[in-house]
Amino acid sequence: MKKKRRIVLAVFLAYILYVIVGMLAPFIHQKSVSDAGKEQIRAEDFYQNPGEKETDRAKIVEGNQEALDVRLDMIRKAEKEIIISTFDIREGESTDDIFAALTAAAQRGVKVKILVDGLYGTVHMSGKEIFQAAGSHPNIEIRFYNTPNPLKPWTIHGCLHDKYLVTDDRYLLMGGRNMFDYFIGTHKGKSVGLDREILVVNTGGLKNSAVRQVKEYFKEVWNLDVCKTKFNRWSEKKRSKEISRLLKHNKELKVPDLDYETITVPVKKATLVTNPTHIYGKEPYVWETMKQLMLDADERVLIHTPYAVFSDEMYEGMKEVKRKVPDTTIILNSIASGDNICASADYRRNRQNILDTGVQICEYMGRHSTHGKSMVIDDDLAVVGSYNFDCRSTYVDTETMLVVQGKEIADQLAQNLQTLQDGSLTVDKNGKYMEKKGVKERKIDSGKNRLITVLSYIIQYVRYMV
Repeated sequence: MKKKRRIVLAVFLAYILYVIVGMLAPFIHQKSVSDAGKEQIRAEDFYQNPGEKETDRAKIVEGNQEALDVRLDMIRKAEKEIIISTFDIREGESTDDIFAALTAAAQRGVKVKILVDGLYGTVHMSGKEIFQAAGSHPNIEIRFYNTPNPLKPWTIHGCLHDKYLVTDDRYLLMGGRNMFDYFIGTHKGKSVGLDREILVVNTGGLKNSAVRQVKEYFKEVWNLDVCKTKFNRWSEKKRSKEISRLLKHNKELKVPDLDYETITVPVKKATLVTNPTHIYGKEPYVWETMKQLMLDADERVLIHTPYAVFSDEMYEGMKEVKRKVPDTTIILNSIASGDNICASADYRRNRQNILDTGVQICEYMGRHSTHGKSMVIDDDLAVVGSYNFDCRSTYVDTETMLVVQGKEIADQLAQNLQTLQDGSLTVDKNGKYMEKKGVKERKIDSGKNRLITVLSYIIQYVRYMV
């Protein structure tokens, strides 16, 4: 009996080792964009050419309630097709609202496609009636990108981090928000994540529109072999009951009728930037593109990222940007404000290394964690999407960033980032906060502080996954 137990224990430990090595080893080597790939990234391609037609208008969507209102109105106005791609959907009040509107759209004949990361979809959507009912509706299809296989641990970390909504050939909403209450809507008594999106309205033909670019990218990812349909089989009786509930809820929704021509401003050009779409370690196309755009700046670069976890390549890249553009600033969460324990732990250990790049660091001291991913370059380029300035977004996940040329939209984004900067403390080159009237250092909870301190050492061995 003891021998049998030892064999079982040995097999179990061997499997655990196999999983750990299989999860981590394929991503240890961080690739760079090939020379041929770098030659294809030209900053001038993100600016309007003479004679190029302007087709898009845009608006920065900052507030969580506005994010819900825009989604519901876009869905209400859909006539043929709705596309959703997101990292994470969870049950909640905003999810009820959105899926009620989606179900009503499907009932009137609109085709709905929803793509969710396989790991987070499995954890947060499996067995939930609202998703089973929607996924089994004849006009709604839900697919998971790369559902992890525990027997193939190298599949566990390849995540879909894209976040956008497209309706027909007309409207696009893209940014950093996941689809649940923490990021969307106003829900009394619940914690809040501060995020940001950009709304794009196609007012002309599709040829030059960001809407076309995103739809083509979605089609590419949707048809990958790793994307599998979920929730398409459920009993008619159960589905009918849940669909009825959602349709009833839809009738109770108060959805503002937005005038998109009035609330948006014209833009000269909008260009989608993405990482490779396979599930393994990636050449960092989004990072390389962001770096080239920053190096092309004449006056300033203002970055908002929730976390900063730099690879050696990223450290060198930011040093290069600082030399070329002295007015380069990063706004990110202070450790006390941040909600990502692993990223905060790495930041505690490597904060001085980031400061040594010379880039000015401003740490947000607000009560809520910020989650937006944006840049303003000079006074005419606004960049919004899903990409964090960390190793995971750079080398592991799929990512989407929209680069938009236009002084008015860049000014909108700059004003929103200035509000965050006003609530932040600048860190001097020695790691000390500079005093600012009206802003105090936020004190970290003792339990969180102890956890981050311990993790700050452990995380260094796997920081390439953070």
